[in-house]
Amino acid sequence: MKVHDRLWQLFLLACFTATAARAEGPPSALRPVDRAKIQAVIEDAAREMRVPGAMVLLRTPEGEFTFAYGTTALGSRVLPTAGTHFRIASNTKTMTAAVILLLAKEGRLGLDDPISKYVSGVPRGDEISVAQLLSMRSGLPNYTADPGFANSLDQQPGRAWTPAEVLAIAFSQKSRFAPGTSYDYCNTNYALLGLVAEKIEEKGLAQIFQERLFGPLALSDTLLPATDSTTLPQPYSHGYMYGGSSYALVDAPYPEQLQAEARLGKLLPHDYTNQNASYASAAGGAISTATDLADWIEALVDGKVLDAETQREWAQAVQPEDPGDPQGQKYGYGIAQLHFADNTMSFHGGELPGFNSFIGRDPDRDVTLVIWTNLTVSLEGKPPANGLMLKMLEQVYLDSPLSNV
Repeated sequence: MKVHDRLWQLFLLACFTATAARAEGPPSALRPVDRAKIQAVIEDAAREMRVPGAMVLLRTPEGEFTFAYGTTALGSRVLPTAGTHFRIASNTKTMTAAVILLLAKEGRLGLDDPISKYVSGVPRGDEISVAQLLSMRSGLPNYTADPGFANSLDQQPGRAWTPAEVLAIAFSQKSRFAPGTSYDYCNTNYALLGLVAEKIEEKGLAQIFQERLFGPLALSDTLLPATDSTTLPQPYSHGYMYGGSSYALVDAPYPEQLQAEARLGKLLPHDYTNQNASYASAAGGAISTATDLADWIEALVDGKVLDAETQREWAQAVQPEDPGDPQGQKYGYGIAQLHFADNTMSFHGGELPGFNSFIGRDPDRDVTLVIWTNLTVSLEGKPPANGLMLKMLEQVYLDSPLSNV
């Protein structure tokens, strides 16, 4: 799921706003794809961040290119591929949002409906709309931000969680703001949206995803696993993180001693591959591959999932996270958006113990980028996939987010 959210948002925002002033002028062009140079850039950056393994899939008008680094399992030499399964975390939100919009198109729910119409017991549920849940503007507290929750994951990594259990954690905290008055990235919103879809469809979310999205789009390597499952389909990558789950779920920096021991090779990251991700579910529980995610983000952004009218509504819902900074990062119905120079990329990211990832699509330039790493957070406290993403955009675009940094 998308954890460490504030950290990576600020990291990206600092880079992208550095070139916001360059939006005027002739359209920027793409650089020719230099395979050898890109491979070297990825290897240098991944090595610097101490990432065990990484996969980058790039599609441009020149074709599809994949770049692999490291291994899918410490102690082995299994190079990641575009068909390696990994936990996609909050990229799942793009799928949950699509299902909700499809139900709205069919007239089975209204985006202005209060959540209380579908789920009881939600604080201020009569005031919070489905649209506000989709766009992270409900004001509800985030269950993954509760320190005790991270401890529970570490103490019982195989435990199966229900939406009711994680919502109870969230609702025991105070609301952050009045509905619709601000933005706050919150996994609680999507846990609720998953329940909405299940109530309307009268079936589990895994089946809904399969019937509405994965099957029609031939995403044969993508699934929402059973709630009691702790495994990934073959072939898969292990997922690693230094320290406990709290370093992924809460914006807490690594202690200096931990960083020093890791840099000296005295401390290896822990293996979180088989932590039960049922607590993420609609907010971040899916498993996929780089190839399937590239196909998915292209289908979603290019209008192959939603009809034309719903696609327009989906696009128009993207609004600045900070109204005082219209050039900054934007978020809409399960999708984020960034502008750099005269380019626009729709994207999402995912992070949970063991994995970090990014999926992005620039339809105007016909650029698709998927990145995953099997390390959640670097020792410097940065999401590795986003670090690689910025390096990749510098190689792909003449005017990139790093051009003026």
